[in-house]
Amino acid sequence: MVYSILHRATGIVVSLGFVFLAMWLLALASGETYFSTIHGLLSTFFGQLFLFGWSWAIFYHLGNGIRHIIWDSGYWLDLKYAEYSGHITMVASFILTLLTWFIAYV
Repeated sequence: MVYSILHRATGIVVSLGFVFLAMWLLALASGETYFSTIHGLLSTFFGQLFLFGWSWAIFYHLGNGIRHIIWDSGYWLDLKYAEYSGHITMVASFILTLLTWFIAYV
């Protein structure tokens, strides 16, 4: 149940993040002053926290989408496997997020 609600919430976060990405691209195309403003926001602690949360939401939503594809093909429909796959998705999303940020900063 929690994973289902989290999937919907991350879908909203991913959508809002893409709106912000579109704003960033418009600022990039509009000139240095607009881009500096957006870049300044992203450089703050809260901007970095937003980007980290957005990247985690992307990975979680992607992993849960793969989980749903597996269910649609008729596998892992038992409650035991559904719960197990939810745990795997959660752990994988954190590992992929941390790996992505590690690669970005190294």
